[in-house]
Amino acid sequence: MYTKILNLRQSNIFMKIILRKMSNEIQLKPTESLIWEKLKKSFQPTFIDVINESYMHNVPKGSETHFKIVIVSDRFNAKPLITRHRMVHDVLEAELQNIHALSIVAKTPEQWENSNQTITSSPACRGGFGK
Repeated sequence: MYTKILNLRQSNIFMKIILRKMSNEIQLKPTESLIWEKLKKSFQPTFIDVINESYMHNVPKGSETHFKIVIVSDRFNAKPLITRHRMVHDVLEAELQNIHALSIVAKTPEQWENSNQTITSSPACRGGFGK
């Protein structure tokens, strides 16, 4: 029973990613687009997802202030998690000046395969003026 629920949840996450990618290809926002390009160029990832989570927070519609990055690259092999995060931060140094929150999931291809290519949902916003 739990396996069926998990598989359903994973397929729902997959469909959300596909739908978001389809809509994002039509109109990528400036910061999101820069993040995509810089990470692809710097890491040659086997998988990458840049998720604008600003809509989950008390910010104006269309904001680019909260992002989640899921990136899988061979460049992360034999590197501790903190080093991987620093690598991503270094690449996005200019963009981070205007970003309020950044969540990073940085995995090696082997770790990605072992995780069943699962992306966990971000928690609901607990701050801001919308409490």
